[in-house]
Amino acid sequence: MHWIDPDSLPAVTGVLERFVLNPHGEVDGFVMRAGDKDVLVHTPPHMEAELTRHIKAGDKVGVHAVRPRGADLLAAVAVITASGHQIVDHGPDKEREHPKHDHHKMDAEGTVRLSLYGPKGELRGALLTDGTVIRIGPKEATDIPDLLAPKATLAVRGDGIDTRFGRVIHAREAGPSLKTLKLLKHRKPEPKHADGPKHGPKHKHGPKHGPKHDHAHA
Repeated sequence: MHWIDPDSLPAVTGVLERFVLNPHGEVDGFVMRAGDKDVLVHTPPHMEAELTRHIKAGDKVGVHAVRPRGADLLAAVAVITASGHQIVDHGPDKEREHPKHDHHKMDAEGTVRLSLYGPKGELRGALLTDGTVIRIGPKEATDIPDLLAPKATLAVRGDGIDTRFGRVIHAREAGPSLKTLKLLKHRKPEPKHADGPKHGPKHKHGPKHGPKHDHAHA
């Protein structure tokens, strides 16, 4: 259950255009049109059943949400339907499991419409103009941010799922075209002292105390 009271947050309204999927084929958000702008809304996967039961493409919706820093995203705490019904994040069921879908090797190529983010604002993929959802691990996504930016040309290959809300591909390879795909593998940052010793040269220390003197008096 979300600790934030949704009524304490301002509501952003718009028209739901399409749902967004995670790599398991679950709805974990949607795109809505607010004025002349596309707005990406993140919702936890455990809200899928209630969301898809009460709202559909073309419906007017309201969202009580927080906005992560550095990401064009609303992380929803509650969604309000046109009839005023409030769908609140009450947390996942303990016995909840991922849905069972047939996974297939898939590829896609097209223009990025929106960058996709996780609830904390971490880059996690892209939505193509043809509606294909591309998902990439957050660490791998940091290596190819330019390919995931709006209007970029993106090609991917990976594990795909077809659902009633569209298709999603968990990318294993990516590039500007299908002919130039590269394996996605996050590079660990090099240590600060990669070309030298981690510590400075060891110095020999002299005795802890000065030389002993004869204190006998003449």
